Amino acid sequence: MNKANNKEELIKYLMIIIGTTITAMGINIFYSPYHLVTGGLSGLAIVVEYVSKNTLGFGVPLWLTNLLVNIPLFIIGIKLKGKSFAGKSIFAAGFLSLALWYTSYIPAVKADLLIAAVFGGVLVGVGIGLVLRASATTGGTDLLATIIKHYFRRLQISNVMLGIDSVIITVGLFVFGVEKAMYALISVFIISKVINSVLEGINYSKAVHIISTKSEEVSVALMKELNRGVTGINGTGMYTGGDKRILFVVCSKNQIVALQKVVTSIDDKAFITITDVREVVGRGFTEPQFDIPRNEA
Repeated sequence: MNKANNKEELIKYLMIIIGTTITAMGINIFYSPYHLVTGGLSGLAIVVEYVSKNTLGFGVPLWLTNLLVNIPLFIIGIKLKGKSFAGKSIFAAGFLSLALWYTSYIPAVKADLLIAAVFGGVLVGVGIGLVLRASATTGGTDLLATIIKHYFRRLQISNVMLGIDSVIITVGLFVFGVEKAMYALISVFIISKVINSVLEGINYSKAVHIISTKSEEVSVALMKELNRGVTGINGTGMYTGGDKRILFVVCSKNQIVALQKVVTSIDDKAFITITDVREVVGRGFTEPQFDIPRNEA
């Protein structure tokens, strides 16, 4: 058991290293050169680098701002929540600073603002998604929001984070102009979508509910033709008061047309609802399918 736990922890730390590296690449290759402030500590670091370069004659590196801001935040967070609160997040925040340093030597890609916003959003979204899947965060505004939430318990942490990021994006608007702020918002939207895809899975499946007076025949046909398991759920028609058998099937999106043909060929009055499923764990998807005999031609 300990070996399994150690292997799982090692995998999570590797995910953090890969995730923070990808995030840093998105920031250094696309965001910083084109002054796209998408909120978060990275957005603040971009503003600090630009302002310091124009006022002091040298730019404060992104990795240094990330490190200097996170240190006091983690100290406060540990004092308020205890050592267990920080966990892998200290490693993730520290390694992000390191990654921001060594990826700063990668040349920026020559592109227009739209390409920078799109590809920067994809990289940062994938990177943050991997870190979150490892049960960690990179600190920054997430950590600040948690600290604020500790003192103002009535506030929702999502609203606090939105407020902090809005302030940073607004600062970027005044420093870099409206146009770049608009492209930054496009990137924020892409980041959120990519993070959701990483966390919830990108292999979309379909969940199907079927109500038919010929549920027995339909279920047998689906198992034979599609090689998918079918679950029967007892229900009651509230208008007729009669008993109903609701069939529940999860299949790949490529099988959905075949499923409808199978059902309607048996019962053209069947009621079918189809919904998206983000990720499926179990036999036929993450495990081998059932060996269900098919009809012979």
